[in-house]
Parts: sequence; structure tokens; C-alpha cells
Amino acid sequence: MKKLLAAFALGCLAVLAYLLLKPTPVDPVAWQAPQAPKLEGIYARNEVLKNIQRLAAGIGRGPEGIAIDAEGRIVTGFDDGRVIRLSADGSRYEELANTGGRPLGLSFAADGAPIVADAKKGLLRIEGGKTTALSTEVAGVAVGFADDVDASGTLAVFSDASTKFPDPYYLRDLLEHRPNGRLLAHDSATGIATELARDLYFANGVAIGPNGDYVLVSETSAYRITRIWLKGEKAGSREVFVDNLPGFPDNLSFNGRDRIWVALAGPRDEGLDALSDWPLLRKMIARLPGRIQNRLAFSPVKQSFVLGFDLDGRLVANLQDMGVNAFSPITSVEEHGPWLYLGSLTEPSFARLPLNLAIPDAAAPPEGWQQTPTTPTRANP
Repeated sequence: MKKLLAAFALGCLAVLAYLLLKPTPVDPVAWQAPQAPKLEGIYARNEVLKNIQRLAAGIGRGPEGIAIDAEGRIVTGFDDGRVIRLSADGSRYEELANTGGRPLGLSFAADGAPIVADAKKGLLRIEGGKTTALSTEVAGVAVGFADDVDASGTLAVFSDASTKFPDPYYLRDLLEHRPNGRLLAHDSATGIATELARDLYFANGVAIGPNGDYVLVSETSAYRITRIWLKGEKAGSREVFVDNLPGFPDNLSFNGRDRIWVALAGPRDEGLDALSDWPLLRKMIARLPGRIQNRLAFSPVKQSFVLGFDLDGRLVANLQDMGVNAFSPITSVEEHGPWLYLGSLTEPSFARLPLNLAIPDAAAPPEGWQQTPTTPTRANP
């Protein structure tokens, strides 16, 4: 018995030494997470997102970002590097290119060519089945984690989520909680890329506002959306657009008129918030294997979560679903016609929801639509 106890004690000491001494690049800072809003009142739980239809099921995994062109065709990228375009009726798809990296956010250049924020390759343009790098370094710093992009005219604004922790080590950035993110812009007229803002907390979703006056960026680990002015008297300044969100804000989109859509990758986690002013414990977690880190830091419950705001940051839509069949995590949301289109970092499809279920006075979808998942055929086998 004494030998067993001694072996157990030595084992515990070895584990403790590992957690305290193993080298790690994560250098957490103490901060105070705000009290998370309860999922009641304006954020009350509901099942609106149970009404989704899954599109392009089974042809790829992880359509994290989506973009819809002038013809209603949907462009998305998968975790194997492929970027595909789905026909407007959902019956056919074609492969546009393979970036060789991890395509995340997407938008379109003025001439209609897809622009991709690739976590491993930087900002890319797709044309003729090939990719061209538009920006891999800005202000003397490599683009470490291109996450989302929104283009207007010759300007493509994109986020560099973390200059310290590349994909897929986003949890390390959240555990460290230092402002390692940037907001960048590439001008196709000059070919020059500039830094619009730095010191952002995991810069994620990007949406250019009305008339290009400002751009919104999600600061995922700070639970907020920040507005950075591009024009006018406030040009170059920043302010909080929405603060203390009930989840982790991911990609953003502007519907071109009156709404900002926000994909929440998941609800806030009480355990992670409780560790905000315990940097040593967060550093110990950072030394654990990735799977264990994820289980400790995030709830295993699947929850779909999308919010809509007006241009003054007031909530106008709260869309949720929870359960084993929930489409989750939702990482992007785009409004087009009578639909909301949803992307996901890990799901084997993307999805759409009738807009009138989210905004009561919105146009209804065509008669006869069904929730049956679609599996399109490949147009260029």
C-alpha cells in the first residue's frame, strides 16, 4: 500500500510539474469578463433555427463562410481547401479552385471574382480555376490568420485574427486574451495593403457599413463588435457598436439596407469567464492536449445562435436552436432575397432559413419550399 501511495504521489507531482513548467507560447493576462447576459428577455431561448433547410449536404465539410453573387449563386469553402459555387436553385455545384489552405471568409471583387480570406494563405483572389495571393504581409507583419473579408469597390477589408497563433490554434489566443488581432485593407486599384486597426481581441467577422463610411469587426474573445470609421470627421477612430454579447461573435454581414447580421459560434461559457482573472490556471490549461482544452473551455451542448441588429446597434432578431440536431456552430450569416443563408465551421452542409421567420415583415420564400436536405450534382466532374 505504501508503494502504491508513493507511486500515486509521484504521479501527481509529475502531472503538476508538467502543468506548471511545460514550455508554452501562451502568456495569459488577467482581465475581468463582464457578467454574461442571461438567455432570457431579448435573448430568450427559442427554436426558430429548427426551421432550416440544409443545402449541399455531403459534398464537403466546414463551409465556414459564404457569399452570394449577383446571380444568386452561393460560394463557400471547405476544410480541404476547395472553394465551390452552388447554383441558385441548389441543384448543381462546381469547384472553382483549391487554395491549398483553409478558406474562411469570402466576398467578391468589383469584377465578380471571388476573394477569399484563407487562414493559411492570406488574402486570395480566384480566377480561371487558380488562386492569386493579394496580401500575405501588411505593415511588415505576416498575415497570420486571415479570417473574414468584405469588399466594396476596389477596397477589400479583411481581418487577421491573430498575428501570434495561426489556425487552428484559436483557443490559445482566447486563453491568452491579448490583443493580437488586426483589421487590414487591400486596394485593388493600387495593389497596396494597409493596416486599419491593431490591438483587437481575436479579430473575426468583417462588414463594411452603408456608403463605406465604416467597417464593423467582431472581437470574438472580448464578446463585442467594434466600429472603425473609414470616412468623415471620425475617420481612423473606433467605438463599440455592440458590447457584452451572449456568445462568441463570428462572421458579420450587412444586408445593404438596415440590418447587421451576427453569427455567434456558441453561447458564453461560465467556466471560461470565471477563469478570466486567473491567468496561471489558463496557462496550465494551455499546456493540456487540444481535445482536453476544448472540453474544459467550451460547453459540449450544440446551440445555433444568430442575432440581427439595426444600424444603431439595437437588437431586432434573436434566432436560436439547441439539441443534438442543431446546425452548429454557425459561423456566418448572409441575407439574400427571402432567405438567410448560414455557414458552419464543422457541419457537412450549409443551410438557409426563410427570412420571414426571422423578420416578420420580410418577404416569404417561394411556395412549396421544403426542409428536405439537398445534395447537388457536380457540374464539372
